[in-house]
Amino acid sequence: VQLQASGGGLVQAGGSLRLSCAASGKLVGVRSMNWYRQVSGEQRERVAQITPGGLIHYADSVKGRFTISRDSAKNTVNLQMNSLKPEDTAVYYCNVVAIVGAYWGPGTQVTVSS
Repeated sequence: VQLQASGGGLVQAGGSLRLSCAASGKLVGVRSMNWYRQVSGEQRERVAQITPGGLIHYADSVKGRFTISRDSAKNTVNLQMNSLKPEDTAVYYCNVVAIVGAYWGPGTQVTVSS
């Protein structure tokens, strides 16, 4: 299984972006689908999580601005990011945790200008 994220880019503060992550191959035994972000020199931070049962968790820094969703039939997980701030600038990674292990996408750059 490979993950491929898309939708990153450059946006002004207050703008929106939508990230999508598509999985090639069949995902079996999924425990959660996640979006992480990482700023150079800092630890990777989980910003949103969704479980097969529909439980959703957000980092405090993105609550009320970001929305995670999944399409099981299409094997995709999305992150709608609104009211973006310069501090949201990072490389965003999609992640799937399954019974057999964890999968990571290569990351997509999100840059928010002030």
